[in-house]
Amino acid sequence: MHGKYKAVLPPANGSVPSLGYALFATRWLQAPLYFGLVAAQALYVWEFFGELRSLMHGVVTGASDENVVMLGVLKLVDVVMIANLLIMVIVGGYETFVSRIGLQGHKDQPEWLSHVNSNVLKVKLAMAIVGISSIHLLQMFVNIHHTPRQELQWGTIIHMAFIVSACLLAYMAGPMEAKAVLLEQQSRIPAQEHHDPTDSSAHAASGDRPE
Repeated sequence: MHGKYKAVLPPANGSVPSLGYALFATRWLQAPLYFGLVAAQALYVWEFFGELRSLMHGVVTGASDENVVMLGVLKLVDVVMIANLLIMVIVGGYETFVSRIGLQGHKDQPEWLSHVNSNVLKVKLAMAIVGISSIHLLQMFVNIHHTPRQELQWGTIIHMAFIVSACLLAYMAGPMEAKAVLLEQQSRIPAQEHHDPTDSSAHAASGDRPE
């Protein structure tokens, strides 16, 4: 049983795969991209408070009716959902493709970050895009008297395409996630076999048994 699993040792001559390490280090080229998305998120924060200020001004002056207020609130929700999408890409993408952040045990660690991987991130992004598309479609129907019929039709078709794509991603991610969990469990079996306390107790019992 022990012969099936062999430890991976460095080369005997002391050489290291420097080319492979150099390629692996290129993942840090993605770090500036995520910081660029942080700047984009700051722009959305500015946009949010600009929309909020306009909405409050319209309500205080009485220039906004109920539909205008509803459209303004939907715009705010749209900005927030896009900001949520950005934070998932920034934190989840950095954790998955660049480097571990090390938030295990932190009180503010997001629940979804504890089990994030490329498949989970794809599904969450797809669901976030569906939510954003739903807000846009709702804005069209709230303002249906001023929205062309062709624009409504195309908006509905595009929204349904997003839903189908998200369902397909979730369907494909399920078996892949189950396979990843199975491989992780199998990788832990050799360590458990090497340090199984029942084996030592069994050997001790057999050694103490009188012949």
